[in-house]
Amino acid sequence: MPDFKLTVGCRFPDEGSCYTMMADILFLLLGLVLLIAGGDLLVRGAVRIAERLSLSPMLIGLTVVGMGTSMPELAASVQASLAGSPGIAIGNIVGSNIANALLILGAAALIAPIAVSTRALWRDGGVGTMAVLALLAAGATVGLSRGVGIAFLIAMAGYIYYAYRQERAGGPHSAAFDRAVAMEELDPALVPQEQPGGRLSVAILLFLAGLALIVSGGTLLVNAAIEMAEQLGVSDAVIGLTIVAVGTSFPELVTSAVAAYRKEGDIALGNVLGSNIYNILFIGGITGVAAPTGVPASIMAFDLWLLVAASLIVMLFAFSGGRLSRKEGAVLVASYGAYTAYTVGLF
Repeated sequence: MPDFKLTVGCRFPDEGSCYTMMADILFLLLGLVLLIAGGDLLVRGAVRIAERLSLSPMLIGLTVVGMGTSMPELAASVQASLAGSPGIAIGNIVGSNIANALLILGAAALIAPIAVSTRALWRDGGVGTMAVLALLAAGATVGLSRGVGIAFLIAMAGYIYYAYRQERAGGPHSAAFDRAVAMEELDPALVPQEQPGGRLSVAILLFLAGLALIVSGGTLLVNAAIEMAEQLGVSDAVIGLTIVAVGTSFPELVTSAVAAYRKEGDIALGNVLGSNIYNILFIGGITGVAAPTGVPASIMAFDLWLLVAASLIVMLFAFSGGRLSRKEGAVLVASYGAYTAYTVGLF
């Protein structure tokens, strides 16, 4: 009888390396699960705490829900930067935005064509594109330093203030507002209540439990990603731009797909545009303040420029016909597939 081994089809020369890779994959997946679950608990607790502080539901949605649902990306980038892995830290931010613009928005358009408000598209898409250019400028000069991080956070606060004023004045919904609505429709527990219910101690416990899961999940994910890069002989940026970025963007994929299925194309688009703004200004800002890091040369040379191009193409597609069609969605998804294949070295 032939002696079949578990290493059949494995690219590594020994069983030990294969087992190590399998363990790294499992730890990475476990880290993603803990990050997403922890983010959900943290936001639920934070919403209930914010209600007790008598914050308006609109402000809670724009800040607590909008920022809280970015916790998986934030934890991964901050912990990767602290671990001395800028490829994962910056790759996660840039890769998540590329996945948002091409994969997630394209998949949503395939489910149902997305009608677009031209004014909102140029406003929020423009803010996202300017944020990418600001990251490019920072990478070419001082890197993601504390000064840059503070500037990004000030810009984030300014955008939230503008969005809040727009909603109060009854103007066109901002991407920040649509992002909060998308998350609240997917999980009704995130909807702020005018009359808070439940015990404050329970809300605090939810928040702390979520925080603990996020820290644990981020540690597992980053350590496993670094080990996988070493095992595969690729840069940590490749892992950050692909596996980590798509994994931490999974909530955005679900919320945009659900919004598109419900024929809420404006919310699907706003969720993506809002996520891209939060990823650079909020997550990049916190990462720069907590753990300053450089922007890897490979990301500077190609991926950031691709993100600028993807942002502009999405705006052009949406502007040209007043909507994103299924055909254009297919082009976006195919472009993401080609990008991923190129990044991992398939061609």
